[in-house]
Amino acid sequence: MLFDKLSFILLIYNMSLYLKSRVISLLLLSSISVIAVGQSLPTGQEVRYNPISTAVPFLTITPDSRHGAMGDVGAATSPDANSQYLNPSKYAFTEGKFGFSLSYTPWLRELVNDINLAYVSGYYRLNSNEVIASSLRFFSMGDITLTGLDQTTIGTVSPSEFAFDVSYSRKLSDRLSGGVAMRYIRSDLSGGIGAETYTAGNAWATDVSFYYINNWGGTGASRSIAAGINFSNIGGKISYDEGQNKEFLPANMRLGTTFTNEIDDYNSFSVSLDFNKLLVPTPKTQLSYTANGEVVVLPDNTSNQSVISSIFGSFSDAPGGLKEELQEFTISTGAEYWYNKQFALRAGYFYEAQNKGNRKFFTAGVGVKMNVAAIDFSYVIPVQRNNPLANTIRFTVLFDVDSFSKKRSSNGR
Repeated sequence: MLFDKLSFILLIYNMSLYLKSRVISLLLLSSISVIAVGQSLPTGQEVRYNPISTAVPFLTITPDSRHGAMGDVGAATSPDANSQYLNPSKYAFTEGKFGFSLSYTPWLRELVNDINLAYVSGYYRLNSNEVIASSLRFFSMGDITLTGLDQTTIGTVSPSEFAFDVSYSRKLSDRLSGGVAMRYIRSDLSGGIGAETYTAGNAWATDVSFYYINNWGGTGASRSIAAGINFSNIGGKISYDEGQNKEFLPANMRLGTTFTNEIDDYNSFSVSLDFNKLLVPTPKTQLSYTANGEVVVLPDNTSNQSVISSIFGSFSDAPGGLKEELQEFTISTGAEYWYNKQFALRAGYFYEAQNKGNRKFFTAGVGVKMNVAAIDFSYVIPVQRNNPLANTIRFTVLFDVDSFSKKRSSNGR
């Protein structure tokens, strides 16, 4: 099926392998063409497939196991050490003094075996209202041997990217908090190999977020409803050729809510729903194809727009009107069950419209919490067969340093 082939190609383009192809395109290519093998396509008809692509798409990968097991939700889930990526303002409602986490994700293992995402995140409470936090994401694409159009070897590169950020969150009331984050992004794709010297891309970005929670309940049970919003990766464009060509960062709006029901002292259950939308221009040209079945990505001039105008225009610039604009929202839903605050079961579902990338997958995972540490595991189950995301796993270890200190004090140390 044509859509299956295109969704496979654009999924790779939008996610990790997009970066590998980007290395080659930066060095050798000025256009992209894809052959739809075995398809009989009528002349002059347009393929209505119009996904949005950005630079450094590794910034859109959920890095931790807990939220990766819940369909990539997280705007309004309960705060933990991994809140930096999803909604930094949640840190203001953490109960601990200091905590951090380590996460590791082997990415796209169905295709290659050397793409990995590592993530470190932590927070420190300054006082009852203020919390500072920081995180580091490192994305490695392994070794890539580059060849020219004449099949001669140009060289071998080891592309990698990282993002380092710090955040500040504060309670604005007993139920509301706000947070800001500053992020430095570096993307080194070419290693200086090629007909021209391409440099590593550097960029700065900012996150602005808010979190609201309302608790209520009677004796023996308590309930809460939470809502959160995070505008992330708002910043300048990134360039790999000293500013001659610039690409948008994956500026994103994440909006979500979570309902939690603590049934008794041993059982609690929560359900979450998130909506995400990239705040970058929708390509004005769609994939089209010739009479012989060759699919061609036509040139697009949206990269010339300013960042501010593209953010506001991203809600009304889709060529297909309101219907296409709504298709640009991805939907995540997840559930989490805790027994005795020590053992967790999680599940979720992620949905993206077919003509915007066609990522659809279920997720599942478990978590075990000990005195001072917790271990989380998640697993991706795609809806489509032969999906590059199949068998994606994540591992996370969280440490509650405050609990460790309290335990040492209770033991008389």
